[in-house]
Amino acid sequence: MSKDQFRSPDYYQLDDLLGEEHKLVRSTVRQWVSREVIPIIETSAQRSEFPRQLLKGLAEMGCFGPTLPPEYGGSGADYLTYGLIMQELERGDSGIRSTASVQGSLVMHPIFSFGSEAQKQKYLPRLAAGTLMGCFGLTEPDFGSNPGGMLTRFTAAGDHVVLQGSKMWISNAPFADIALVWAKDEQDHIRGLIVERGMEGFTTPETRGKWSLRTSATGELVFDRVKVPRENILPGVSGLKGPLSCLDAARYGIAWGVTGAAMDCYDAALRYARERIQFDRPIAGFQLVQKKLAEMITEITKAQLMNWRLGVLKNEGKVTPAQISMAKRNACQMALAVAREARQILGAMGITGEYPVMRHLMNLESVITYEGTHDIHLLITGQDITGISAFK
Repeated sequence: MSKDQFRSPDYYQLDDLLGEEHKLVRSTVRQWVSREVIPIIETSAQRSEFPRQLLKGLAEMGCFGPTLPPEYGGSGADYLTYGLIMQELERGDSGIRSTASVQGSLVMHPIFSFGSEAQKQKYLPRLAAGTLMGCFGLTEPDFGSNPGGMLTRFTAAGDHVVLQGSKMWISNAPFADIALVWAKDEQDHIRGLIVERGMEGFTTPETRGKWSLRTSATGELVFDRVKVPRENILPGVSGLKGPLSCLDAARYGIAWGVTGAAMDCYDAALRYARERIQFDRPIAGFQLVQKKLAEMITEITKAQLMNWRLGVLKNEGKVTPAQISMAKRNACQMALAVAREARQILGAMGITGEYPVMRHLMNLESVITYEGTHDIHLLITGQDITGISAFK
């Protein structure tokens, strides 16, 4: 399938709920994905290579931090626009959406929300333009779902601090120019630091051998007594509130993004079912295939409606972290189920690179885990509705 034949499913006519600007941005990103991503993404995935040539296009379309004000390089877009961008990028590939999501939600967001004016002016315009790329360091080898247990620390030393520790499973790490790192100070307070490539003792070894997110560059962050200027510490936040607010921003985009992946799997399966002839008729005419397709479009439509409502709430400043967790968990579970059913409809063709389904399926196995696992998000919902935490 060298030529992109994607037709976006909209069973409940959600386009009627979008403004003209929303649809214009979505169309621009969709056309770019069809033109620049689809023709090369299967080869990149097979080679386990991140297609760095796409960074320029992502920046030119404003996919890096689009909700930020123009004075910092953003376009002042609303959150429905941001969600639609993430949906279209992940329709292309989860790895491409991850790169944009990390840059905007996990690097630019904390600098904008918690950074000094000098930090904002120094980093945000270049991050928006893609001339500076970033990564986000929170997860550690022994602390994933429990980030508060992190071991990475820094100590004061005159006009700088000395950072020691490591992070792992870090998207963008191998090529990032800066890392937004969360570490504990001497009082055990979690603080955010901007660590720049080239600082002595800072290395980013790449993670190899992944079966998932093969077009995303993943690595470690290793800090061996790295001297970081005090001016690189984010002044506006202390504690887990900082990194968790970043994760909320990323999880919102993921809910939209994986819905795009599910839409692509459904569209591929529907087209194949109409064209594949068995027993002298298209397999789309058989009851079991129709059952699969009907359930797929139902679940996609439910996720689309949830994402739209979440975007409205976020635009109005009413959204809660628990609502974002529910949408992220629901959309990831839905997308995985849709991808698996699509693979069944495609039969043996479903495991080949001629169709996008197996690539999406493998990617989604990572997305359902990062930025909070499926089970952790269930417990966040459980705590929200009962008032009782099950984490401790």
